Amino acid sequence: LLAIEFTGLVEYLALLRAAARALAPLGSSAMFYLAAAVSDFYIPVSEMPEHKIQSSEGPLQITMKMVPKMLSPLVRDWAPEAFVISFKLETDPQILLDKSRQALEKYRHQVVVANVLESRRTSVIIVTRDSQTPLSLSDEEIAQGMEIEEKIVSYLQGQHTAFIERK
Repeated sequence: LLAIEFTGLVEYLALLRAAARALAPLGSSAMFYLAAAVSDFYIPVSEMPEHKIQSSEGPLQITMKMVPKMLSPLVRDWAPEAFVISFKLETDPQILLDKSRQALEKYRHQVVVANVLESRRTSVIIVTRDSQTPLSLSDEEIAQGMEIEEKIVSYLQGQHTAFIERK
C-alpha cells in the first residue's frame, strides 16, 4: 500500500498521473484506491487575488471551476489494466446507487464504494457492474474501535484477487 499525501488539486493530479504511469507495467496487479477527492470545484491559481480581499469593497461573489475528472485518463490511458476503485459520497441516499452505477458506466472502472454522508463511517455499499454489497459495522465492532475501512479493504482485496485471476 502506497498512501500518497497531497495538499492541493494540482499536486494531486500530478501525483496520480505519475503513480499511474509508474504502476501501469504491473497490469491487473495494480490497484488504485481513490478514496480522496480534492473537491468537485476549485478556483484556478490564475484567478486568485494577489492580495487580501477587502471587506470594505462589499459582498463577495465567487465563481468556481469544475475539477477535471481524472478517472477517464486513469482507466483509458495511464493504467488501463489496473483495478480501479472510486468513491461516491452523497447526502441523498435515494440517488446514491444510480450515481454509482452511472460512474461505473461512464468511467469503465471496476468498483465504486458508495456512501452517504450521515453514515459514511459505519456503512457503505460496494457497487460493481453486476452487484451491490452492503458492508456495515455492528454496534460491537464500533465499540471495539473498528473502522469501516477495515471491512472495505478486506472485501476489496478479495475482489482484486478475483480480478487478477480473470485476466
